[in-house]
Amino acid sequence: MPYLNRFILEKVQDNFDKIEFNRMCWTLCVKKNLTKNPLLITEEDAFKIWVIFNFLSEDKYPLIIVSEEIEYLLKKLTEAMGGGWQQEQFEHYKINFDDSKNGLSAWELIELIGNGQFSKGMDRQTVSMAINEVFNELILDVLKQGYMMKKGHRRKNWTERWFVLKPNIISYYVSEDLKDKKGDILLDENCCVESLPDKDGKKCLFLVKCFDKTFEISASDKKKKQEWIQAIHSTIHLLKLGSPPPHKEARQRRKELRKKQLAEQEELERQMKELQAANESKQQELEAVRKKLEEAASRAAEEEKKRLQTQVELQARFSTELEREKLIRQQMEEQVAQKSSELEQYLQRVRELEDMYLKLQEALEDERQARQDEETVRKLQARLLEEESSKRAELEKWHLEQQQAIQTTEAEKQELENQRVLKEQALQEAMEQLEELELERKQALEQYEEVKKKLEMATNKTKSWKDKVAHHEGLIRLIEPGSKNPHLITNWGPAAFTEAELEEREKNWKEKKTTE
Repeated sequence: MPYLNRFILEKVQDNFDKIEFNRMCWTLCVKKNLTKNPLLITEEDAFKIWVIFNFLSEDKYPLIIVSEEIEYLLKKLTEAMGGGWQQEQFEHYKINFDDSKNGLSAWELIELIGNGQFSKGMDRQTVSMAINEVFNELILDVLKQGYMMKKGHRRKNWTERWFVLKPNIISYYVSEDLKDKKGDILLDENCCVESLPDKDGKKCLFLVKCFDKTFEISASDKKKKQEWIQAIHSTIHLLKLGSPPPHKEARQRRKELRKKQLAEQEELERQMKELQAANESKQQELEAVRKKLEEAASRAAEEEKKRLQTQVELQARFSTELEREKLIRQQMEEQVAQKSSELEQYLQRVRELEDMYLKLQEALEDERQARQDEETVRKLQARLLEEESSKRAELEKWHLEQQQAIQTTEAEKQELENQRVLKEQALQEAMEQLEELELERKQALEQYEEVKKKLEMATNKTKSWKDKVAHHEGLIRLIEPGSKNPHLITNWGPAAFTEAELEEREKNWKEKKTTE
């Protein structure tokens, strides 16, 4: 279907019936693919779901419909049935969905809708009407439909009609079965719709103005009137912009959004891999620093051990010297006091080194935390900058579109002004020709009156002459021998030729016409 839509169906003429083509494809594939389980929908409804699937599916083979489009379709069916959308039920269905598949096939979608899981409490007729309504909107481009009253152009009477609004036309029928079509209202960018006050006993009136005709329509209530005015106005606005129908544009936006999200997800995964590699390198650096600190701590412990050993050796030596040199105790006590002072200074130095080692560990921990905070802030700033650049690009795009729309409107306004001037000139020339024809008609009437008077005078003279002849000579009629052949009788008396001669002349005339 993507290949057919892109390379064949979009290039066919306007009178090509795509629905019949879809029905032929459906006939070829339905028997071997449609499930044998009993469904709550008819085969005609299954065909419509199949056509909707071809419209909403992804442009790749094999055809599937993703969960976002499934949710969109089920929401529209639920709204058409008049029920409330149950998001929790759909989320539960998504959880049980097979993760190995990216979406559903056409036959799985038909089975999902046909088993009644998302239409519990609804009868088959309601489900069928909802499927038909969604089919008309998405496939047949029906933007709005319903009964309204229409004023006739000739007899000026009001008649109820079933109106169907499409992107460039409003068709009206006798009833909603669409069998007896009564007419069309062709829409273009020059059409407009206006609200009318109540008159002639009719309420909720509005007017649709086209190039050659104007249509007065009466809605059933004010809400329906406002809905129809808004729908027709939106359709004319889309025609001016050259935009596709809203559901097709929304479908394209959803596809572009999915592509954008996929690209963003891939970019995020790439950035996460880079951040993970950078984090691993930082961890390796911190591990090297930790090893260096452990080596320094081990060296400090060895020095402390040597210091204690030296202290023990000094004390033993001092004790031996005190025992052997009692006579010089005073000198030795001074030396001991001096050594004790040095020892105290050395111990103080060792305690300072231990405090410095603890502070160094705290500083390293603070530095690691600060690096993590700095990395988090940098990520946040990068994301904000990216969002700001995307918003700025969108604003520039909207500005360019607004400038283009203003230029297009100015060009259309100039073209309409030129057309109005040309039409005024043509109207002036037509008025002048009409005046000349009127003058010629008056002259022809005068000539006709003069000829009529002359004919009456000649008739009177002929009549008086005949009366005189009848008076002087009597009513004598000369009888002459006539032709034995029967003659034709015309409005002016016997004809100058016979029926055989008439047939001969007609035969010659036909041969001459055939030759020409």
